[in-house]
Amino acid sequence: MATERSLILLKPDCVQKKLCGEVIKRFEDAGFTIRGTKMMRLTNELLAEHYSHIADRPFFPEIVEFMQSTPVIALVLEGDDVVAKVRDMLGPTNSKEAAKGTIRGDFGGDMMVNVCHASDSPENGEIEVKRFFADGEVFDY
Repeated sequence: MATERSLILLKPDCVQKKLCGEVIKRFEDAGFTIRGTKMMRLTNELLAEHYSHIADRPFFPEIVEFMQSTPVIALVLEGDDVVAKVRDMLGPTNSKEAAKGTIRGDFGGDMMVNVCHASDSPENGEIEVKRFFADGEVFDY
């Protein structure tokens, strides 16, 4: 196993339903370390870059509207094999297909309203952390 970092975005539905503490507790209980955290409003530019792989899809404006409906909480999680383990904890992207006991199965609504974004590979984890966190905002302690 390798120590990795993953970007987590606690999405507007997580913030609105006041589930942030519960979700973060699950990550900490799983043994992951928080290396950075902040609440932020997502800009059009940041969302276009982050979702560049789907920016040409007809549903993209709906994603932007949802992701800008409230501030989100961004986290940097670190741990052994954190990317795969967090994705297992979340369950499938479509919350309707997620098993109870997973974060999306317990709290999510659908494909978009699904509590969290998590990096999908160690490489993307590093790219996404740098996209959302400036130098000096990620800590080793």
